Amino acid sequence: MDFEDLCINTLRFLAVDAVEKAKSGHPGAPMGQAAMAYVLWDKFLKHNPRDPSWPDRDRFILSSGHASALLYALLYLTGYDLTLEDIKSFRQWSSKTPGHPEYGLTPGIEATTGPLGQGLANAVGMAIAERWLASHYNKPGFDLIDHFTYAIVSDGDLMEGISHEAASLAGTLKLEKLIFLYDANQITIEGSTEFTFSEDVGLRFKAYGWEVIGPIDGLNPMEVTKAIEQARNNANRPSIIICRTIIGYGSPHKQGKASSHGEPLGEEEVLLAKKSLGWPYPEPFTVPEEVLKHFRQAIKRGEEAQRKWQEKLKLYQKSYPEEAQSLNDALNGNLPEGWDKGLSDIFDIQGLTATRDASGKVLNIVAPKIPYLIGGSADLAPSNKTYINGGGDFTPQDYYGRNLHFGVREHAMAAISNGLALHKGVIPYAGTFLVFSDYMRPAVRLAAMMKQQVIFIFTHDSIGLGEDGPTHQPVEQLMALRTIPNLTVIRPADAAETAIAWQMALKRQNGPTALILTRQKVPILNRNELAPADGVRRGGYILWKSRKNPEIIIIATGSEVHIGLKAARELDKAGVSASLVSLPSWEIFDQQEEEYRNLVLPPEVRCRISIEAGVTMGWERYIGQSGIALGLDHFGASAPYEDLYQHFGLTSERIFKEALKLIGQKKSD
Repeated sequence: MDFEDLCINTLRFLAVDAVEKAKSGHPGAPMGQAAMAYVLWDKFLKHNPRDPSWPDRDRFILSSGHASALLYALLYLTGYDLTLEDIKSFRQWSSKTPGHPEYGLTPGIEATTGPLGQGLANAVGMAIAERWLASHYNKPGFDLIDHFTYAIVSDGDLMEGISHEAASLAGTLKLEKLIFLYDANQITIEGSTEFTFSEDVGLRFKAYGWEVIGPIDGLNPMEVTKAIEQARNNANRPSIIICRTIIGYGSPHKQGKASSHGEPLGEEEVLLAKKSLGWPYPEPFTVPEEVLKHFRQAIKRGEEAQRKWQEKLKLYQKSYPEEAQSLNDALNGNLPEGWDKGLSDIFDIQGLTATRDASGKVLNIVAPKIPYLIGGSADLAPSNKTYINGGGDFTPQDYYGRNLHFGVREHAMAAISNGLALHKGVIPYAGTFLVFSDYMRPAVRLAAMMKQQVIFIFTHDSIGLGEDGPTHQPVEQLMALRTIPNLTVIRPADAAETAIAWQMALKRQNGPTALILTRQKVPILNRNELAPADGVRRGGYILWKSRKNPEIIIIATGSEVHIGLKAARELDKAGVSASLVSLPSWEIFDQQEEEYRNLVLPPEVRCRISIEAGVTMGWERYIGQSGIALGLDHFGASAPYEDLYQHFGLTSERIFKEALKLIGQKKSD
């Protein structure tokens, strides 16, 4: 066995032994991918194991996250903060080597992958970030941002619809520093891909505008080397290298079969595989000393590359001090001083405005002050109000633009935005109609899991969008978003609350924020008579109340707040003391101390009514089992929105009647 094969087999059998010890996992993909992974990491990947966050490192995404044991082997061998004991603890409680790669848990992991297609789209986002930052900050002789984004993708990744969306956009944008290594082993859990995946992937990617290299023998290091060199020298388009591999390569009875995909080979088969590939070490987790020494050269290479970069950065700081400070702020997510000055006062007026319009105004006030706030919409910018005026368009001709055109690709938009955030250097936002959050949900969930600052702008938030009818009227989507852990959902009641919501989203760096905004115009609430909008910062607050202690509490969000306010005032006139609570964010309100929550929602006041133009499930946490939840537990209809609110009983008159009835029942109990 030559030395290169020894290195590749070390990778293979570290992965196989980890799966075998855990009695759980996916040995087949690592066995097939080991050669291409070795070539990439040993000959091309620019990285520093001693500083996994070095800004100008190449990004590597294992989109086929089920092959995580291979990635952990690479990280350990090249010198990241991962030990052989960690490899042995694969898939165990509190280990740094979980079943699929998890961002923030294991040093060197660039993204949480596993749900197929997500990592692929994340890589597109990272490549966009690299081009945008390079366009903004590189100067002649100072290519501070100059790195590749690589991803290993699988048959499963390319079957998922998100791969079509993301790859199509990447080709349109001509992201030349994006390289996919496609592990074409033609096997999925159910068997051969001939049953499900007969298309010509090469022709498909050519149609997208990619350079297609291969098919090559993905088990041959020399062929992989030549292919990556060709891809790196390619200009003006991304590249995909089609690597023919064999799943479970080396296993006499399981190679090329679905049985090697998602279960251990078995103790006997592991020994046979080692014998088949000439591996002379039957003892599990063997790492030959010369192999470890070779892999660990990555540390010296990485430190030297980073040292040269830092020297260049010092010269850059002297020549371009303003740009250097801006780049530092961008990479560290620092908000410039005074970025939100006066923002809370811009809507201190009377009148009507849709919260989507208020959001667009806020965006265009803060964007000039936060130059690395970039984003766009799924072909809905005029409706979502997500366009940065004067910000330019991000195109192959001008990567300087701040407005990203995602096209009608909601799922890819969200996952690409995650990639932008993971890369660092930009704060991404993405907009569409709330009903289409269903298309984005898997990526929104991962943004929350990875604790990434992505701002999701969801407009047309209820039956208030009117005549487009039930296909476009979200009913269950708002509540569904609230069920995602670590996603902060904010549905502001008016323009002033919208401004505060944007401030909160831009300050929140440990997770995504969803802004839920109206299409229809709603009153700008007169804060001279009401509580200030700053109460949004606590998730919920008493907007108005009678002078006496309340007999009934009305709780509302978004466009229903002004309806609840009218009802509360009418009740007060009728001699019933009431309190109107604006509750734009359940998540933030629930995090407040008990004393504050009890101040807003006094436990002794049991007569409670909620109103929200969506499903009522979940409202019992605030109104109790005896309260009344007004909403829609059915789909909407096509009609002017005023008629819909009246027809479905989302009116102040309905609240008034239900309140009197509820109070009467309490008194008779």
